[in-house]
Amino acid sequence: MITPTVGNPMFDFTDRTVLVTGASGSIGAATVRLLARHGADVIAAGPTPESLTAITAETGARPLAFDLAAEDSVRDALTGVAVQGVVNCAGYGGVVGPLTEVDFGVFDEVLAVNTRGALLVTKYAARSMIAGGRGGAIVNVSSQAALVALDGHASYAASKAGLDGITRVAAYELGQHGIRVNSVNPTVVMTPMSASYWGRDEIQGPFLSQMPLGRYATEDEIAAPIVFLLSDAAAMITGVCLPIDGGYTSR
Repeated sequence: MITPTVGNPMFDFTDRTVLVTGASGSIGAATVRLLARHGADVIAAGPTPESLTAITAETGARPLAFDLAAEDSVRDALTGVAVQGVVNCAGYGGVVGPLTEVDFGVFDEVLAVNTRGALLVTKYAARSMIAGGRGGAIVNVSSQAALVALDGHASYAASKAGLDGITRVAAYELGQHGIRVNSVNPTVVMTPMSASYWGRDEIQGPFLSQMPLGRYATEDEIAAPIVFLLSDAAAMITGVCLPIDGGYTSR
């Protein structure tokens, strides 16, 4: 069990419930941990109860399993669940390969999770936020692939660019209810999902040579800006797509 920290009241999540999808993944788990440290009542969401056992045991987060690609499952899971924050962190990388060899079965799977799934969660969570009348904040975990071209990433880039578009529309529509919506656009974090491609010497060397900070990000370096955007410290920030990329997209 993680004991909440005492600190800046702008980062106090006491009496706030935050839903984190992809909670069993590296970035999702880091976000759950940090939110728990700041006193949030965290709902850790994933595809199966078993996938959530470790993170819920560690942090005291409440598990919630549902199929992100099925609207009935998302609606049934989220209807009547009062939340003041959402992190759409669930993601699927698909297959890295040439545009001329795109597998549209994989393309559809990537969009089903990264774009459609996030929109489904936003749809039903926003209804809860509006009904609750307390406002809230939503953070979508996008990617630098939505901002600059990455070789072989057509499907993934499309899914994350779509997610950034959803972020802007949601910010525009939900602002009247006191709900802020932002994206974070991380560079590569060396998770198991990314290691098979980004860990290869011939990929890693040229990529990092173009990044001002010259290294991949850690999970905690992504979780911290996510929690900032959920917090009162970001009360006037909405509709933003924030690169967390060591300066890669500045080139």
